[in-house]
Amino acid sequence: MKMKSKTRFKTVYWSILIFIVAQIITFCVISRENASLENNHIYIPPQSPGAVSIWPSPVTPAPPGEVPVPAVGSLGPILIYFSAVIVVLGITLFLVPVSVLRLVLRILFASLFSWGIFIVLIFWLPAIVAIIVSVTVGLSWFLTPRVWLHNLVMILAMVSLGAVFGRLISPWTAMILLLVMAAYDFFAVRFGYMLWMTKKLTESSTLPAFVIPRYASEWGSNLKQSGFTRLVEENPPERKYSILGGGDIGFPLLLVSSVFFAYGLTNAILVAGFSFVGLIGAYWIQAVFLKGKPMPALPPIAVLSLIGILIIR
Repeated sequence: MKMKSKTRFKTVYWSILIFIVAQIITFCVISRENASLENNHIYIPPQSPGAVSIWPSPVTPAPPGEVPVPAVGSLGPILIYFSAVIVVLGITLFLVPVSVLRLVLRILFASLFSWGIFIVLIFWLPAIVAIIVSVTVGLSWFLTPRVWLHNLVMILAMVSLGAVFGRLISPWTAMILLLVMAAYDFFAVRFGYMLWMTKKLTESSTLPAFVIPRYASEWGSNLKQSGFTRLVEENPPERKYSILGGGDIGFPLLLVSSVFFAYGLTNAILVAGFSFVGLIGAYWIQAVFLKGKPMPALPPIAVLSLIGILIIR
């Protein structure tokens, strides 16, 4: 009988690798985005790099033959949208049994993952091929959500969200959004709301986060298994998996993409480097001061990203 591998890897190493891979893929995608928009005659109104739009203004007329994109890059509607999602999701998870929500949540996640894969592939492959691949992978996750597959499609979903919406908002709008979400992350972890929501979502085998196994053999595990659904109930030293929030990757990618379109590649790499240092700082704080207790990663990432933004200004 073959024994399972018990090779252990520290969570921080996998988190760093995921962060780096997501940043690399993001730079590959955004470097082709403008050319793709021009080839498809899609017009996005320009925004001042240093401006912060609170509420949408009238759409700038598109040049002849171009398809205008509505101005969705204002801070007010974005904050209202995220606040509504957080409130509605919390109320729904509190009132509706997870057994009822499981199928709906899995369909929503599979749809998001398929969309993320499509956005990444459309810059290199014909549309029909990108559709077939994205639907196939999304369906594979829906039927058998392996840990490695879940993390892969999570990366692509976060990259796509950052690349698409980073093109629509200014760097300072993205920076303020990152700071607001960092404050929410801090208080949600501090008062247990994030832990409660994570517990509810893991019970449905869906979680907008990266799942990092303790042992190498667990990368092929199915997220529907009981060990995952009871993740939050286990004591930290006994857990098979650790979690890195999707927002800890997604919001820095949004900022880096926005900086790329406003200030260019060099400055985007600089901000990406500072956000990377912020992630390492989060794990350092958790290890030294919190002794392994839950640590919101967005606050240090946001602070270091803000330093990067101030430097390029």
